[in-house]
Amino acid sequence: MSVKEVLVENQVGLHARPATFFIQKANEYKASIWVEKEERRVNAKSLLGVLSLGIVGGTTIKIIADGSDEAEAVDSLVALVKSGFAS
Repeated sequence: MSVKEVLVENQVGLHARPATFFIQKANEYKASIWVEKEERRVNAKSLLGVLSLGIVGGTTIKIIADGSDEAEAVDSLVALVKSGFAS
């Protein structure tokens, strides 16, 4: 299992468009991937799940993956968040 914390720095957080980029990137990997905010954990490949966390700018989230490509998946998603969701 691979886990990393990352600060969501873009002002609007994970609203519809950035969440879509995030989910598309997550779906490129075979590993099971989750996003965790505080005590809630959701499937990172589910738009409704990610949006339900209400992640706004300045929030620290955990990206968790488990599977054959888990480290690559976490690193790539952390990089996407740090880039401000540039596609």
